[in-house]
Amino acid sequence: MFRPLELYIGLRYTRAKRRNHFISFISLSSMLGIALGITALITVLSVMNGFQEEVRGRILAMTPHATISRWNGLVEDWRAVRDWALEDSRVVGGAPYIRGEAMLNNSSLVSGALIQGILPAEEQQVSDISGKMIQGTLNDLRPGQFGIVLGQALANALGIMVGDKVTVITPQATVTPAGILPRLKRFEVVGLFKAGMYEYDRGLALIHVDDAAKLFQYPESAVDGVRLRLHDLFMAPRLSREFAGKLPETFVARDWTQDHASYFRAVQIEKTAMFVILTLIVAVAAFNIVSMLVMVVTDKQADIAILRTLGATPLTIMGIFIVQGITIGLVGTLLGLVGGVSLATHVDVVVPFIERLFSIKILAPDIYLISDIPSKVQSGDVATIGLVAFGLATLATLYPAWRAARTQPAEALRYE
Repeated sequence: MFRPLELYIGLRYTRAKRRNHFISFISLSSMLGIALGITALITVLSVMNGFQEEVRGRILAMTPHATISRWNGLVEDWRAVRDWALEDSRVVGGAPYIRGEAMLNNSSLVSGALIQGILPAEEQQVSDISGKMIQGTLNDLRPGQFGIVLGQALANALGIMVGDKVTVITPQATVTPAGILPRLKRFEVVGLFKAGMYEYDRGLALIHVDDAAKLFQYPESAVDGVRLRLHDLFMAPRLSREFAGKLPETFVARDWTQDHASYFRAVQIEKTAMFVILTLIVAVAAFNIVSMLVMVVTDKQADIAILRTLGATPLTIMGIFIVQGITIGLVGTLLGLVGGVSLATHVDVVVPFIERLFSIKILAPDIYLISDIPSKVQSGDVATIGLVAFGLATLATLYPAWRAARTQPAEALRYE
């Protein structure tokens, strides 16, 4: 704890006009460097948080929070499994699904796709696909009519529109007198969706679960599994582990973090890397305080010697210069936190201004799925950045302050 003497003299040294203006320049540059580094760090991490939340929202609009399936077969009584899961208050909805790969053919155009059988009335409880429809509705998928809903990019690749026919070719073979032939079925396109994720828009097709069972030759009422929607999507990992422990051994419970583990792991690695890289910028600015304080100590040799002769202890001298360095670090940190939070919360205003000023488009809508730069400030990131920056600034004051405390009064006053 600093005593009034150290605080008074340390703050006076910080406010005083120095004879050596170069020292004042280094002090100011250190302060501004810390502030700019923190501002950049908060802004970049907030933008990455915004992108992560945006992409996660688009992924979860098409996928469930958790799924229950069997590793060695089909779920024959999916309603019993769904009702059992709904007994948990954290689960808000459940729906069956059948999933299989197929080839879609229209004239000479062929494209692979993931065929997903859904129950339209139940699907709206576990995904937001109905809100992504640009033509038709999920209710147009009626059992026995063999309707199909395609992603917009997939429909464009096949050159088809709503009302056209498309041939679905499955890997299952049919034995005929002419030999073994692939199973073919004509479907009518009854709707198009645009999820905003190329993976789904280009490679996903939806059909009624009853039609999927016939297409893939599943037994009656058998499905691949049950999809679940939770109150809190971040509870999915814990809930899936709990369900896995309660279900029979043949059942498997998975959550959305496992299904998209590679993507979210990559985002986390990128975020960590950016934090480390930008923290180095803050570190460079913080350690400029070392050179500034070393020069101040050299400039104040006579003052230090006089204070020592008046009874000041080495710890007192050390405290004076620690106060001076901490003051610079604290002011720079506070300026950086204010600037970073302000910039991160107004990215939607700053970016359009820069685009208008330089007549550019940072995220071209014809190339990127997200044309606006999202931003989400997280208090945990701001607190961590502030503590790290202030810690680096404090660490930078220790050596110069220790060197000042070792000053010998006789040596310092010899040539005065």
